[in-house]
Amino acid sequence: MSEYYRQLGEAICTELTLPSEAAVVALGELTLTLSADQILTAAQTLRDHAAFRFEQLIDACGMDYSSYSDQSKIGSRYAVVYHLLSITHNHRLRLRVFAGNEIPRLPSLTSVWHAINWFEREAFDLFGILFEGHPDLRRILTDYGFIGHPLRKDFPVCGHVEMRYDADKGRVVYEPISLELRNQVPRVLRDDHRYLSGAMNREQQHG
Repeated sequence: MSEYYRQLGEAICTELTLPSEAAVVALGELTLTLSADQILTAAQTLRDHAAFRFEQLIDACGMDYSSYSDQSKIGSRYAVVYHLLSITHNHRLRLRVFAGNEIPRLPSLTSVWHAINWFEREAFDLFGILFEGHPDLRRILTDYGFIGHPLRKDFPVCGHVEMRYDADKGRVVYEPISLELRNQVPRVLRDDHRYLSGAMNREQQHG
């Protein structure tokens, strides 16, 4: 299978005029790395070319490489990873496309695979990646007034705001996050084998 994917990767790189190192086979899987200006044309070719026929988009998800150990190999904080399936040829492909740093953006692929509509909205919502040309780029998982993008590595675990229902206003209101410090040290409610020697000593002392 690895040899099959090696040959498929070479054929894709030749057709898309990409350097051979753009396609990598690891663990029996083929990954193709592209830049933002290549993805739209490449996606159309991968779908329509008779030798490839990646008719189905399985998944698309955002990536944040800000804590990646070797940034020199990445060169971009954000990326989108697409998983494609060819029903015709029964082979798969992973596409990785870098989207930039401060304001990550990529062209929308809704004109190539309609199923990507939801996935691009999810990546926008959770990572803040903009998809130019998307017909309805709105948040899809977080609340309407949510601030920030919760799957970014620098997003605080506790979030920025909290919400509650205000009976006087008759609606949900947002307020700065408030945290109460709690004692996280568990109490021992009964003696068990860990404290058996201590319990025996107490019994001996009290006769």
